[in-house]
Amino acid sequence: MSQPTHAHLTRHATAEAITDGPGSLITLLVDQPGLTCNTATFEEGAAGAPVHFHTKATEFFFVVDGRLDVLVDDEVKTLGKGDFLAVPAGVKHAFAPAAGHTAEVFVGFAPGMERFDYYRLLGRVNAGEATVADIKASSPVYDNHYAESATWAGRRRSADA
Repeated sequence: MSQPTHAHLTRHATAEAITDGPGSLITLLVDQPGLTCNTATFEEGAAGAPVHFHTKATEFFFVVDGRLDVLVDDEVKTLGKGDFLAVPAGVKHAFAPAAGHTAEVFVGFAPGMERFDYYRLLGRVNAGEATVADIKASSPVYDNHYAESATWAGRRRSADA
């Protein structure tokens, strides 16, 4: 990717939106050198993103509304409206709406990682047009490496749990 030479504007009305799982919508904003951004909207009980890490970029989260659980290493942090969290490269993390809540989150990567095709792949898996094996095979391309966490697996996922 070469450096952009102009401002980038994404209009809400025409932004590409991808359903990547039940109760989860990703809206693509910008994917250029230095910066990749999207919004993630989660209904209560949505699975969110599994445990993973990146080797080349910091991933950051700003909670626009609701509450978001984020695994950082082996600690779950609950973020509320207005909270910001940056997770450096190499640190395993995961995220989903907190039990009993929805979440709307601005998500970004610096430097940019050309991730829009990764999100599209997630949408194809959700639609039954691709497989989880395709996602795993894409790890080196999109710098999305999956990991395990007993802490994340054991967290409270619903309001009545």
